[in-house]
Amino acid sequence: VNSPQSIPSTMESGDRKIYKGFTDGISLEHLREKLGKFAEERDWDQFHTPRNVLLALVGEVGELSEIFQWKGEVDPGCPGFKPEERKHLGEEMSDVLLYLIRLADRCHIDLSDAVLKKLKKNAEKYPADKARGRSDKYTAYSNTNERGAQNGAKGAKNDQQECTGVSGGGSATSSSIVGGGSGVQGIYGVFLAAFLAYAFIYFGVEGWF
Repeated sequence: VNSPQSIPSTMESGDRKIYKGFTDGISLEHLREKLGKFAEERDWDQFHTPRNVLLALVGEVGELSEIFQWKGEVDPGCPGFKPEERKHLGEEMSDVLLYLIRLADRCHIDLSDAVLKKLKKNAEKYPADKARGRSDKYTAYSNTNERGAQNGAKGAKNDQQECTGVSGGGSATSSSIVGGGSGVQGIYGVFLAAFLAYAFIYFGVEGWF
C-alpha cells in the first residue's frame, strides 16, 4: 500500500494546481482506527454517544454550508475561491467526514461495506441506459405496473389517514389536508437541520477533532 504522500492529489502547473483525485493509501478503516485511538487517549468515548456525534456532525455540515453562503451558484472546482477559502473548505469537509466515520463506528456500522452495497443498490435504482442525462426520481425508471402498484398503495394510505383524522381528534386530518404531510415534514426537517447547524455555530459548540 502506498503511503499517503506517495501519490499527490494535485500536480503543479505554473502557479495553478491541477486536481488529480484523492491521495492514495488512506482507507475508511484507517481513519476509524485513528479516530478511535484519538478518543481513547482523551477518555472521550463517554461523550461520543451516537446522538452526540450526530449533532456534532450536523453542526459541522452547517459550518461547511456557511462557506458557500451568499456566493450564488459555484462552478465545479470552485474556481473563484481564494487559497485560504479552499484550505478552509477542505478542513470543514474533513470534519464532516471524520464525524460521519466516528458515528458509524459508535453505531457499529461497517461503513465501507454499507457504502459498496448502497452504490450497487443505486446502480439498480438508476439504470445507466434509462437515467443518463436525467434527474428524475428513481420511481420514474420503474415499469408501468410497478408505478401503478405504488400509486395505488399511496392512495390507500392517504385514504386511511383521512379516515383516521376524522375519528381520532383531527391529528392525522391536519397532515392529510396538506397532502399527507410528507412534503411539509420534509420542509420542517430542512428548517430543523438548519436551526441545529447554526445553533452549533453561533453558540460556540466546539468540535472534538
